[in-house]
Amino acid sequence: MNEPAHSIAGRWAGGWDESGLRAWAESLRRGLGSRPVTFGLVFMAPEYFERAEALLELLRVHAQIPLLAGCSSPGLVVDGREHEDGRGLALALYSLPEATVQAHVVEPFDPESPPPKPAWAAQSLTGCLAFLEPFQTDAEAWLEAWQAQFPGVPVYGGLAAGPSVEARAQVYLDGRVISQGGVVLGFSGVRLLGLVAQGCTPVGEEWTITRVEGNLIHRIGNRPAVTVLEETFEHLRDTLKRRSRGNFFAGLVVDEYQEEHHRGDFLVRNLVGADPETGALAVAALPRAGQTLQFQLRDAASADEEIRTLLGRLRDRVGRAHIYGGCLCLCNGRGSGLFGEPDHDAALVRQILGPHATAGFFGNGEFGPVGPRSFLHGYTASLVLFAGPPRDEDDEL
Repeated sequence: MNEPAHSIAGRWAGGWDESGLRAWAESLRRGLGSRPVTFGLVFMAPEYFERAEALLELLRVHAQIPLLAGCSSPGLVVDGREHEDGRGLALALYSLPEATVQAHVVEPFDPESPPPKPAWAAQSLTGCLAFLEPFQTDAEAWLEAWQAQFPGVPVYGGLAAGPSVEARAQVYLDGRVISQGGVVLGFSGVRLLGLVAQGCTPVGEEWTITRVEGNLIHRIGNRPAVTVLEETFEHLRDTLKRRSRGNFFAGLVVDEYQEEHHRGDFLVRNLVGADPETGALAVAALPRAGQTLQFQLRDAASADEEIRTLLGRLRDRVGRAHIYGGCLCLCNGRGSGLFGEPDHDAALVRQILGPHATAGFFGNGEFGPVGPRSFLHGYTASLVLFAGPPRDEDDEL
């Protein structure tokens, strides 16, 4: 008889039905057999806003979940499927041997002063999973302050979403509904391995930024930045030129100690303006003089090629170690709207990494590391795996 898995995920699409939800939660729990639940993740469509507290309690009791976290979204991810119909809820249960998972509530804070630090030992943390409310919470300021407190600890997760016509979203912790701030889960005793697919492919050459002022790049390689951008475009093949119109971005290398740079090594940010008279480019970031830049092309073909490449690398990093499950956070700009077909990212995760239980959602932004730091991204697929220790030296990172 096969041993039960370390995680299980499911989707409920039946609306509010107390007895049905109770039976469904109990059935999902039985899928883990005698394994104890370490924590659970829940993602709910906005149809449950008014009943969220009652629903959280129902799930906690009947699926026997000691720690439950998640957020709202009209788009849900369960295993290899992406449900973009704005209905239902996704629930995943994880049993992580020898792991400790701790929760911290992100309260509203003044960006000028750091938020309270949880009593966690930074040296034991292997990673964090964060869900924040995006409309009243300065997520980038929080992430900057958090990383100052826990340097080098990767942060995954994303920003909750709600009805398209309302600036309202919810974050969940146990039986609590959080309307401002969020929740962070801190992990120890288990490896967090992941990827950040920003939907881009590098084009043209790598350059060094030689003069910058705030978010304005004046000179690249001692030449006007606009000139370098124009020449990069002109040297593209005709097919790439057609694909790149309106889809050019700046890729900034975060870890300059790498000898070579590939997909996944660049922080991708919007080009928000250009001044032909001064030759300056405005980017949605604060680049620095001496930083390496390469322009990026973002479209469906680039996004498909990138995530396939990064999933292959992640599979190699995991090696023969056991994957206990995962969480996949997708930008609401991906999905069928980008790829023209359903389930693109989730199906590839399952195809390349195997049938490990994965839950997630479509959000208003995604957290994930690029190089040694974590960032808030857009148009991104952020995947984190909960993995056991390497089984031999060849599996070491």
